[in-house]
This record gives sequence, C-alpha cells and structure tokens, in this order.
Amino acid sequence: MASGLSNKLTGQIGEFLVCAELGRQLDLVATPFAGNVPAFDLLVADAQCRSVPIQVKTARGTQWPSRADTWIKLTVVDGKQDDGGDQEIDLPNLIYVFVALAPQASAPTEARQKDRFFILTKRDLQGILAPGYRAWIKDLKIPWQRPRNPASFDTRLNADQMADFEDNWELVRQRLETQQSA
Repeated sequence: MASGLSNKLTGQIGEFLVCAELGRQLDLVATPFAGNVPAFDLLVADAQCRSVPIQVKTARGTQWPSRADTWIKLTVVDGKQDDGGDQEIDLPNLIYVFVALAPQASAPTEARQKDRFFILTKRDLQGILAPGYRAWIKDLKIPWQRPRNPASFDTRLNADQMADFEDNWELVRQRLETQQSA
C-alpha cells in the first residue's frame, strides 16, 4: 500500500477507535471530520448537548513525530540551536488522544494485543516534549548541535513518556462537565 494511503488509513482507524472508546467508556457520542477542521479531528457530545473538540494522533507503534520548535522557541546560530524558552501555544487546553495501534496477529490463533490510548491536553504535551527535547539535545556529543542537520527540530514522543495519561478518559468527561448545557 502506498505510504500516503497507509498514513491516511492509520489516521482514520485511530479516529474511529477513539469514537468507539468514547461511546464504550463514557457513553458519549463522537463524530470525526475527515481532516476538514484544522484544529481538531473529532467533536464529542453528551446528553446535555455539551461538546468538546479532540485532536487524534495515531501511530502503528509507540512513537509519534513532532517538532521541538512547536513547543520551544528555537533558533539556530552558528550551527547550534538556541533555547529561547517555551513557546506560547494556541489552544493549550485542547484535548489530544494518542492512539498506539496494536500489531495485527500474525496467525488466526494468536491473541490480539490491545490498542492503547493516551489522553492529555496540549499543555501536558508541551510539558513532556519540551523538557524531553532539552534533555536529549544537551546530551549530544556537542550539546545543542545536531550532527547532520543543525536546523532540524524533529523529535519523537514515546508512549512511555505518556504513561501517566494512559486511558485517562475521565479528562473528556471532566471537560464536558465544566461547560454549560445548550
């Protein structure tokens, strides 16, 4: 399968899995928007017509790509990155759900592993990625200088870094309860 189609399918699977889990875990209705809304992927509603947007990120593994300059004010000076402090992020309370798709069973009799869900806010995400990137780049052979491409801000988010947020579905319910009914 072509990479673009595979990535699109992975995202779609994750969005529908989150919709299903919201129904199963919290008795909520959720609907995806097929990538047409830039800030979020799903809209979740309860019986009182309160709603909350959710951003979904899905991986066929336990790592998700990100850019450190989304979370940290980074510049490159003389081949070294310079840390200007944390970025002021838009929508810091937006809920993110990271989905780690379980590998497919290789044989019909093999037990299927479970998909994993990590539920946190964008602010929580910055609180994981910014310190993680800083720690990693300080430990390089030449601190703050990426060896191949000094201007690269690529970073990875690992499931282990989000362990405290695994199956944190109550965050969605709490967010809905703080809103007024329609």
